[in-house]
Amino acid sequence: MIEEIYNFFTNDMFYLWINIGALPFWFLIIFFPQSYLCKYLATSIFPIFLLSGAYIFVLHQAYIGSFDFIGNFNLYLGLSYVSELFRDDLYLLMFWTHFVAVNLFIGGWILKDSNKFGINKIILAFPLVITYLIGPIGILLYWLVRIFYAKRLSLYD
Repeated sequence: MIEEIYNFFTNDMFYLWINIGALPFWFLIIFFPQSYLCKYLATSIFPIFLLSGAYIFVLHQAYIGSFDFIGNFNLYLGLSYVSELFRDDLYLLMFWTHFVAVNLFIGGWILKDSNKFGINKIILAFPLVITYLIGPIGILLYWLVRIFYAKRLSLYD
């Protein structure tokens, strides 16, 4: 039975499950930000715990497949080395899992931080959707909204 489960999770299937698995958390964060379900599921450590488990599974797959972990440090040598790393499906899956986990964490942080300033949930939805799609731009948009609601500019809150 374990062999069947192991064979079921191909790289493409795992990619699909990571994406589908993150959507309910984002749905709660964007549409039901004040619910207990959102508080205890989406903005807690629970989704990060699940995505960390997924990341460990991908690392295990890479280790079994003789992935060159030391060669990963070549990415600091230039853009051509980064593009070479992205040719490997497992490295791409590790990157994508990392991206999804960080964006979800940031979405939860935005929601918790917005509660301090009483930011309108309808206005907050736009930066959250943008954070889901393209993280850094969503954080910037949230920061601009936050400055308006906080009526001050602080670089280290």
